[in-house]
Amino acid sequence: MTVPAAVSRSDRASATREAILNAAERLFAEEGLFAVSNRRVSEAAGQGNNAAVGYHFGTKTDLVRAIAHRHNGPIERTRARMVAEVGETDDTRAWLACMVRPVTDHLADLGRPTWFARFSVQAMADPGYHRLMAEESLSSSSLRRALHGLQASTPHLTREVGEERREMFRHLVLNVCAVRERELAEGEPTRWPTWDDTATGLIDALYGLMTAPMTPIGTIRR
Repeated sequence: MTVPAAVSRSDRASATREAILNAAERLFAEEGLFAVSNRRVSEAAGQGNNAAVGYHFGTKTDLVRAIAHRHNGPIERTRARMVAEVGETDDTRAWLACMVRPVTDHLADLGRPTWFARFSVQAMADPGYHRLMAEESLSSSSLRRALHGLQASTPHLTREVGEERREMFRHLVLNVCAVRERELAEGEPTRWPTWDDTATGLIDALYGLMTAPMTPIGTIRR
């Protein structure tokens, strides 16, 4: 049976897009977004046409958004299930789990090596892409619900302090995952045996962060 030319072209285009996404994610994770050009991504993806990235994705911003989006899909599905199971609770640990475990579960499901955690750290550290990554994450309805639940379960924090600690939260989760991801990729010893154990350690640390009392403003530290 002859495969229609249109179908064949569609399959080739999908394969090319996937190759570009994989190459870009790896290069961005290892070298940073600013240092990697679309031309290098095209070459790393095995594309003879150096304009392949622009043809299939548009700008580098569009490419970064596509990488984030393909990971956020499965993370969102896991988080939506967990949020539904939690229901209405004031258990801070339960809401922390809803925010941490979907990420670590996804990294575990990807196998080895992975680059998503390191890519996310690089993107969040780049002023040009920080807002994009934040907007992409907050487009998740389940994440917004988990954030609301976390905020409601920590009423001792003012709005400003709560926002500050949630920002610390994001950096801690991303960087701990990125360190473990690099250790696994390079065959180095890891602090935790599994991604599940990594999530448990993070949740313990984050529980301390989110439940610690506030020091009154103006208190003199000696």
